[in-house]
Amino acid sequence: MSGKTIAEKILSSHSGRDARAGDIVIADLDFVMGQDGTSPLTIRALENMGVSKVFNPDKVAVVMDHSSPSPLEGVSALHTIMRDFGARTGAHVYDVGCGVCHQLIPEQGHVVAGDLMVGCDSHTCTYGALNVFSTGVGSTDGAAGMAAGKLWFKVPPTIRIVINGALPDGVYAKDVVLYLAGLLGADGATYAALEFAGTTIDALSVEARMTISNMAIEMGAKAGLMAADQKVLDWCAAHSDRCPTPQNPDADAVYEKVIEVDATKLVPQVAKPHAVDNVAPLSEVAGIPIAEGFIGTCTNGRLEDLAIAAAVLKGKKLHDGVRLIVAPASRAIYLAAIEAGYISAFVEAGACVVTPGCGPCVGTHNGVPSDGENVLSTANRNFKGRMGNSNAFIYLSSPATVAASVVTGRITDPRSEVN
Repeated sequence: MSGKTIAEKILSSHSGRDARAGDIVIADLDFVMGQDGTSPLTIRALENMGVSKVFNPDKVAVVMDHSSPSPLEGVSALHTIMRDFGARTGAHVYDVGCGVCHQLIPEQGHVVAGDLMVGCDSHTCTYGALNVFSTGVGSTDGAAGMAAGKLWFKVPPTIRIVINGALPDGVYAKDVVLYLAGLLGADGATYAALEFAGTTIDALSVEARMTISNMAIEMGAKAGLMAADQKVLDWCAAHSDRCPTPQNPDADAVYEKVIEVDATKLVPQVAKPHAVDNVAPLSEVAGIPIAEGFIGTCTNGRLEDLAIAAAVLKGKKLHDGVRLIVAPASRAIYLAAIEAGYISAFVEAGACVVTPGCGPCVGTHNGVPSDGENVLSTANRNFKGRMGNSNAFIYLSSPATVAASVVTGRITDPRSEVN
């Protein structure tokens, strides 16, 4: 019998079965999460099931991040539903200002290597960087998970992506995953698990790896998994008192296909409107004027991202007529960025630093662009209307590219000298 992929191993360990791609299993969950766009529906589904408790309050969380602080009285009512749910069940409640769910769940130690978890948000695949099989589900499935502590899964086939070589200067994890989105396409990995490996991945920080796993869903994938090396185990130990059960792939694991990428040949990438897989080398879009830059989100709002952007912006000013919005991914990151001087660099350059959360990315508030404006964002999606205005144009890039571009007022290669 052949060996197993990471996905097969985690779903086997949580279902008690010798699970292989294509099998359907019922598996125990280590954690279930919802955000303020989905949790009220999940809570309503629980009520419709006649369920008043969750399977384990320590393993359930609701996070107010998409509209944080609340911009509307209707949203405030939804937040109240979530707070009441936490008070009633004992589930964790992360209130406005705590940060983005996909930063908080690993940062607060709720998941560790080898876990299986679901979240009522498509970018739950982020935690694959920690060797967690994490995937997004709908609100009804989320409710079933909160009630029973288990869900059914169809074990996905795995596409292995091997990335080798040192990244050139000015090229970051975001450029890697944008390149992959362009290579595979938006549906190139539908219902598969992506398994990222290679010397490039090994060299990246855990935070940078999260950027890559985060966007696995943008290629249609169910999960974006990475092996648990010492960096991952150290990260888990620093954030959680739980004992990891790492699941690394076997040498003879069977993959749907294997894709190899030479990282040394990569250049800065930009996703053009209005699709994440509409990717081009930055050189093809250089010089396009921008009205707004945005640095943040569950893709690129971590401390490392803010450090990269602050280094570019330090001592410089935003170009006339250009706005920059910065949203740290969590309160802890915000505080660390203040301590490190990154927030000062942003504010002195003319940027607006907003509450940790998802607001600008999802378009609920904080930075909705005007008609016809071009926005350069570190987010993971650039669909029409994504930032709140269907008549705006969203480009996606790394934090370094955004920082360089808001200084010049046009899409600018971060490797070039910014005057």
